[in-house]
Amino acid sequence: MGEPTREELIERIREQLSQVYDPEIGFNVIELGLVYDIQVNDGVAEITMTLTTPFCPYGPALIEQCKLTVLDLPEITDVKINVTFDPPWDPRVHASDDVKLLLGLTGVQGFLSGG
Repeated sequence: MGEPTREELIERIREQLSQVYDPEIGFNVIELGLVYDIQVNDGVAEITMTLTTPFCPYGPALIEQCKLTVLDLPEITDVKINVTFDPPWDPRVHASDDVKLLLGLTGVQGFLSGG
């Protein structure tokens, strides 16, 4: 079996990150939409992500957990995480539909129209 393609590796990274949960909200960073972009070059994963707020007390630990989780992949030798607040995280925009529904951000009209 050969090396995974870049797309396959990005998907594996996304799967790894789905194991990292925000302890205050109880959803993973992928479902919350905190991960904006994932790039991989020569074994280095570069992840652009945000936090729920710039003052998130768990932010440093969450970022470290993301790094360690991605480093569990044998193809990844280093992880660089770029934290941005542009755009600021908004669960109505960035979170998955399941999270929106569970947080009460999707009304009956939005649910019936599929969004």
